[in-house]
Amino acid sequence: MKKIILLILFGISLTGCFNNKDFPYNPEGYRTIYLSRAEIEKVVFTTPQPLKSPGKIYIKDGFLFVNEGGKGVHVFDNKDPVNPTKIAFYEIPGNVDIAIKGSILYADNGRDLLSIDVTNPKEAKILNRLKDIFPNQEFPLNTGVNFECVDNSKGIVIGWEKVTSNSKNYNSSKFNCYR
Repeated sequence: MKKIILLILFGISLTGCFNNKDFPYNPEGYRTIYLSRAEIEKVVFTTPQPLKSPGKIYIKDGFLFVNEGGKGVHVFDNKDPVNPTKIAFYEIPGNVDIAIKGSILYADNGRDLLSIDVTNPKEAKILNRLKDIFPNQEFPLNTGVNFECVDNSKGIVIGWEKVTSNSKNYNSSKFNCYR
């Protein structure tokens, strides 16, 4: 009797009695974003940019330094705290975190650590670059997600982009890692 029931269930599964319309399947995953070594090292001190994803904030000598996730650091003149004025943006690809000690701003730049003299924040200068002291990201911060496995030959990981099966960047065969 058990064999007959198993054969019937097996037969039903072969006929495809369940329709994808009944159970919508919309897989998603995270695509790795890479930059080359040359692109990572293109640090530019430029004009103010709009805040999009602000992070850590440091106050130093009447100036605000606001981290912009993955992009760099905004600098504001905060001598009038009611009306801070944008004065500069330090474009630091792959920047996630900053710290300040004395007149030195420390910022990650992909896998590197930069020391930047901010004695005069309008005229910042890179003092030192320590290369490859941080490991390449191997997975996104989110847990319980599918993601594209890291291929270190493609460059330095600077982030992850969420993509779905409806996206032109989604190739389900590439999303074979899971965390």
